[in-house]
Amino acid sequence: MKDNFDIFFRRKPALMLVALRKMSKVRYGSVLAKEVDCTYSHAVKILQTLEVLGLVNFQKKGRIKLIELTKKGEEISEHIENIRRKL
Repeated sequence: MKDNFDIFFRRKPALMLVALRKMSKVRYGSVLAKEVDCTYSHAVKILQTLEVLGLVNFQKKGRIKLIELTKKGEEISEHIENIRRKL
């Protein structure tokens, strides 16, 4: 597996964490993929990595998986947003 540090310095994973933090609507994978301008399959791959790192959780509601940030994910997304604002 790639070094976990690398994931935060790629655009799409960082944008996903920030988007999850900002979204007030239901968090579906397809909506998130559109938000960060990537394919659904790419979004799922990134989200699976974020889940392994303990940054997101999936909740199954029927056939749909809802995505939520963990406390750790909230903290990291806040730091990413702060860095983004300073640039």
